[in-house]
Amino acid sequence: MDDKKYEVENKETRELVESLLKKCSNPDTIDILREIMTTVVKFGIESKDKADLKLVNSALKELRYSSRIFSPYRNRRKVVIFGSARSKTTSPEYLMAEDLARKMTQRGYMVVTGGGPGVMEAGNKGAEQGMDFALNIRLPFEQKPNPYLDEKERLINFKYFFTRKLVFIKETNATALFPGGFGTNDEGFEAITLIQTGKSMPRPIVLLEPQGSTYWATWMEFVKKELVNNGYVSENDMELFFLTGSVDQAVRYFEDFYKVYHSVRYCGGSTVIRLNKPISNGKVAALNKEFKDIIVSGKIALSGPTEEEMQKGEYQNLPRLIMNFDKHDYGRFCKMIRTINQE
Repeated sequence: MDDKKYEVENKETRELVESLLKKCSNPDTIDILREIMTTVVKFGIESKDKADLKLVNSALKELRYSSRIFSPYRNRRKVVIFGSARSKTTSPEYLMAEDLARKMTQRGYMVVTGGGPGVMEAGNKGAEQGMDFALNIRLPFEQKPNPYLDEKERLINFKYFFTRKLVFIKETNATALFPGGFGTNDEGFEAITLIQTGKSMPRPIVLLEPQGSTYWATWMEFVKKELVNNGYVSENDMELFFLTGSVDQAVRYFEDFYKVYHSVRYCGGSTVIRLNKPISNGKVAALNKEFKDIIVSGKIALSGPTEEEMQKGEYQNLPRLIMNFDKHDYGRFCKMIRTINQE
């Protein structure tokens, strides 16, 4: 789109949009809803392709519905569990996924799975009652919802993979990857890519494989040999994920990621890291020394909330770090978060 005002050209139609906005918006959302309604009107005026309209319609409905389901739980951290739909209930990865879900929900996390059989089923089975979601994909084979979701209103059926994958990332804070097929690799690579490119917030990503398995170890060898050695990704990008054969180690990795680190916010040209508790001046000095390579100018400094955060009432009670991060080397950025968490 160009820089001109985004609106419908016809004045009468614009007035109809404004009239509708008065009935279904509030001051905090009216500008965004105006653009959404304008887009819908423009589609009606410009498009004669029914297939295009059906795709937009289904995607918008799926996103609206999933947002409504997840909205009451936005203050709860969640881990998404990916893995093969074909893993048997007696397989080591199934039992590991069940154990991981049980231990994460015992620690207050909610669990999100793809809703199908195999590792996904194990995630729902292991979760404590009322602590899980299932995002099922409608397929002509294989992917029927598993029977272990306690609350059926938290089962969401998707027509499109792209909306489903968006919700997986948007509504969760951690990713667990067990051995699986093309879908598991797709979901894993996407989660890593979104952090690597700064398109999603930093999160802990753990690759779990049973003792004796070489699934992720072989995958790591491929990434190092073919991607890192050929310069397709950097060595620092290996900091974006963690490989383990231990459920307990995975649980610690997830919990430790949010031990001191809370969240990140980009305000203008500055990167603000919100903290669950204060850190010392000595720790800040150590961060400046170790991570000066990813700071464009100035230094990492302790801070209160920015003016933008104050206006929006965002976590005003939390201490912060503020810096001019290069917004490029997110592998190093994730390592910095883990360093912040070390006490």
